[in-house]
Amino acid sequence: MTSDTYGALARLGNRFSRILGHIILIALPAFASAEPVRIAALGDSLTQGYGLVQQEGFTTQLQNWLDAHDIEATIINAGVSGDTTAGGLSRVAWTLTPDIDAMIVALGGNDLLRGLSPEISRANLAGILDVAQEKNVPVLLIGMQAPGNFGADYKAQFDAIYPELAQDYGTIYVEGFLKPLTDIGPWEQVLKTHMQPDGIHPNAAGVTVIVDAIGPKVAELAERAQE
Repeated sequence: MTSDTYGALARLGNRFSRILGHIILIALPAFASAEPVRIAALGDSLTQGYGLVQQEGFTTQLQNWLDAHDIEATIINAGVSGDTTAGGLSRVAWTLTPDIDAMIVALGGNDLLRGLSPEISRANLAGILDVAQEKNVPVLLIGMQAPGNFGADYKAQFDAIYPELAQDYGTIYVEGFLKPLTDIGPWEQVLKTHMQPDGIHPNAAGVTVIVDAIGPKVAELAERAQE
């Protein structure tokens, strides 16, 4: 092989290296944008996973659902057992760190257990949504239905909070955290098969039913966060 041939091959190799370098530089932003969406699940014991080992809890099962459906999202467990809407409001600002892209809000059950005024719960939830809006973080709002023992007026006022706020703030909306369980059969049977002995928190099987129902809405939330 002549020196001219070696020179031609060397020049061709150098040109190929430059082209390859340009391709890598162009592709880098695409790889960077493919990072999973980080979703904070702001809630109480239902979110935190009360009474369950970690792999059986809501956020872990939800993460598994997203992974199984090839949804590029990471769930951050921001559930605090016993938390009220006031507690959620007090910590939402520092929960929404710059790396959080979206948020699930599932609060209100402990407000009901304490018989708090629906006006107070509404104001706290609106405050949470205000913070999310200020930070341009899309939200999935999960509703809560009041029992009838507080009276028809209380129930009507409380039940109306979530759909009305979802409409006002343009959030994605799920009617109720436990509603998927009430849809599968008589509550007396559900208590035996899908709830823990306290009758308040779902067992692992109950969480699976809930996640299967809520999962598509979380996938929608992840998509909205990427817009």
